[in-house]
Amino acid sequence: MKGPVRVGIIGGGLMGRETACALGRWFALDGFPVRAELVAVCDVAEDRREWFRNVPGVRSIAADYREMLRSGEVDVIYVAVPHNLHERIYTDVLEAGKDLLAEKPFGIDLPAAGRLIAAVRSSGRFVRVSSEFTFLPGAQRVVNFVRGQKFGIPLEVRAGFWHSSDLDPDKPVNWKRQTSTCGSIGVMGDLGMHVLHLPLRLGWKPKRVHAQLQKIYTMRPDGKGGRAPCDTWDNAILNTDVDIGGAEVPMRLEMKRLAPGETNTWYIEVLGTDGGIRFTTKEPKTLWVFRRGKDQVWERIDLGFQSVFPAVTGGVFEPGFPDCFLQMWGAFIAEREGLLGEKFGCATPEEAVSSHEVFAAALRSSASRKSEPV
Repeated sequence: MKGPVRVGIIGGGLMGRETACALGRWFALDGFPVRAELVAVCDVAEDRREWFRNVPGVRSIAADYREMLRSGEVDVIYVAVPHNLHERIYTDVLEAGKDLLAEKPFGIDLPAAGRLIAAVRSSGRFVRVSSEFTFLPGAQRVVNFVRGQKFGIPLEVRAGFWHSSDLDPDKPVNWKRQTSTCGSIGVMGDLGMHVLHLPLRLGWKPKRVHAQLQKIYTMRPDGKGGRAPCDTWDNAILNTDVDIGGAEVPMRLEMKRLAPGETNTWYIEVLGTDGGIRFTTKEPKTLWVFRRGKDQVWERIDLGFQSVFPAVTGGVFEPGFPDCFLQMWGAFIAEREGLLGEKFGCATPEEAVSSHEVFAAALRSSASRKSEPV
């Protein structure tokens, strides 16, 4: 096994801890030719830094991320910080000569994303953007179905990502609920790259957008006994048009923080005249396939653990979030080392910029109440 690729984390919150766990399970990737290990962590909060002191292999823990950038012992940096910090920190990582796995949405808005991709190209560093749900077996079956042209004349595409935690009006405000830190695109910046990664990879970039955006709770507790404004978009429905094989096809994209009954539901559905396919994380073992014949049938397929990169987990077991997150990291390291081959890869900076172009058109559409070109 080649390696190790030495990884550092900037931002030790939810996704930083998830990365530590994924890298700690690296041996679960069966026969993977490269080893990756977590060696350094930076976070401004002491309680978060303290958590990483229990992680084997971590040799450096600091409050200032510049300490990590100066280190010759770190090859790749994963950055998970609020959107308003993306541009400065990502640029600093690139200028320090480090490769980068960046959290979405890759900058707080489209101009920031444009500056970042210019910095990526001038730096020559290897950069990808986090989007893990496409690495689930059901999502990969959708990719294979589409590439196999098994749907006849395309009719429509639906994709989305739904949360419900914000249904509670007493949930305290945080950085994702304020434009200054999350950006004017709101929930689209938070969830949209997950929704668009697979369509964009399949070549389905929206040509125009008609957006329905909602701000539902405009005030929340501030955690100090008072109230604070929430000025980001909570829910977004984007009705778009895409070109599939020369046909103009409607594609509906949904990103919701207030979706009753949905804890963390990612889904994709592709329908055509001869066939269709549907997968949702609400049923992680289930793939639905439509076949048109004398009878029109939706067939239920029970999925097992057929991952992009082979793992020690038995094929009869169902995958979960930690598994697809590890698969995403496997894809990142494999592509960085030139070993990805024909396997599915992480979201690219170009795809992230394309998603920002869609979100910017959605903001214009919401303001004009009309369809807007992307």
